[in-house]
Amino acid sequence: MLRRLFSTFAFVCVALSQTAHAADLTALEMRWLQGITPVVTHARQVLALPLDIVVQPQAEPGMAPLALGFVDGRCKLVLSMRGNPEGQRQIDAIDPELRGPALELMAAHELGHCRRYLDGAWHGLPAGFVATKAPDGLAPDLQQAWLNMRSTRREEAYGDLVGLAWAQTHHSALYTKLHAWLVAERSADLVPGSHHDTLDWLALVRDPAMLDGRTMFEAADRIWARGLRD
Repeated sequence: MLRRLFSTFAFVCVALSQTAHAADLTALEMRWLQGITPVVTHARQVLALPLDIVVQPQAEPGMAPLALGFVDGRCKLVLSMRGNPEGQRQIDAIDPELRGPALELMAAHELGHCRRYLDGAWHGLPAGFVATKAPDGLAPDLQQAWLNMRSTRREEAYGDLVGLAWAQTHHSALYTKLHAWLVAERSADLVPGSHHDTLDWLALVRDPAMLDGRTMFEAADRIWARGLRD
């Protein structure tokens, strides 16, 4: 859930406004595209992010249904639905009242990754912070894996905060339910301290007033840094 995919892609790009290609898309792909449209429109028109929508035409079982790529200075929101039951499973697992807002939250989460990549800050720390060293006694390859896990966890936490900042602004009446949904997703099969364990940060934003800022990125920045200190 909310996992990323960063690599060089060779995909077919499909702009949301290009209805001529709608016949080539499945009903499930159209449902996800419709769900993320408000976030994509905001990212392009208000935030001016270099953002493309990509739909993989080949079967991709086991891939995250929605992920982010970064290619040649542009962010790619990538849908991998074909031959992949996760796309339908995730839709079915969301309360109907929350489906649209939850899809928007997922897309905003990925845009948090986009912003970090565009800023050249991916896996980096804010000024004044020093990365924790790997535990003593780990083999060199495991030390690097541990450090990568810690870095990924920080980025996932930032993405979650951006997603919730979007929810706070655009779906304030549903914020408490969306926050609870995200906590449940992050708690499922949890390995404490692992890549997708963002619960420490989510605990800081039970109150939506904590996510205050001119943009969803600004709103996430302060709380993200606070979680790093804690």
